[in-house]
Formats: sequence, C-alpha cells, structure tokens
Amino acid sequence: MDTSIETTSNITKQYIVVKIGNEQYGIDIGYVDNIVRMQPITRVPKSQVYFKGIINLRGDIVPIMSIRVRMGLEDDVFTNSSRIIILKLEQQGELGVIVDEVKEVVTLSMDKIEHVKINGQESRESFINGIGKNGEELISLLDLNSIIEESENV
Repeated sequence: MDTSIETTSNITKQYIVVKIGNEQYGIDIGYVDNIVRMQPITRVPKSQVYFKGIINLRGDIVPIMSIRVRMGLEDDVFTNSSRIIILKLEQQGELGVIVDEVKEVVTLSMDKIEHVKINGQESRESFINGIGKNGEELISLLDLNSIIEESENV
C-alpha cells in the first residue's frame, strides 16, 4: 500500500506565454478556448476605453478587451504577430483579449511559482497573481479574474 503524500512540486499547471509590450505573461491554459489572428473589431459606443469592441467568431459575438490598455500601458499596435485569445469564463462566457504575440506553452510545477504580495497582502490591482520561473525566464502570471471583475464594475 502506497502511503506517500503528493508534494506540491509534483502538481503542474500549463500556461500560454504571451508578450504584451516587452514583458512575458502567462495565461492559465484552462481558460483558453481558442487563439485567432487579428480581425476587424466592431466598436461599441460608450464602452470602457479598454473594451475594443466585438468580433463575429463563427457566428458567435465575442467582446474584445485590450489587456495593454486595461493594465495602463500604451495602446495596442497590431502586427502580424498580434493575436486574440478567446477565453472561456464561467460567469461571463467568452471574452477575447488582445496580445502582441503568442510565444509558447509552458508547464510549471507549483514550486516554480511564487505568489505576489504587495504590502503584505494579495494585490488585486496588479492583475498578476504570481511569478513563474521557467529556466532563467520569469513569467508574470495573469490574474484573469481581477482583470475581468473590475471591467464589469466600471
């Protein structure tokens, strides 16, 4: 009979690594439904500045958000590498987020993730809930709930 207890170093999570500006961010792959190339976005009047509009994705209307603008960075500059990541969220349904580039998928064990605390408490304003270490690279792990929640309340 095996009575060993699974350690946190054995538990892994996969993240899609994306570039936003000069930084690398990780998006929990469990939320990712699809990755699509940039396409025309239909503006919606009187919406938040970071809400870019909507797209028609195979007959479904999907709202599109700029993570760059949401995080207080400069506006998006679309290139051939720009992508829309379609997220499947329990409460909100589908939401597309614009990223500058999709780099790779990484698997991080829990002992390679450090949770971010600012002034001794979890920060809800930073949009990041941890830092992942992938070899020599650091990947800021996006807290999708804090990005989405505040956008709902505005």
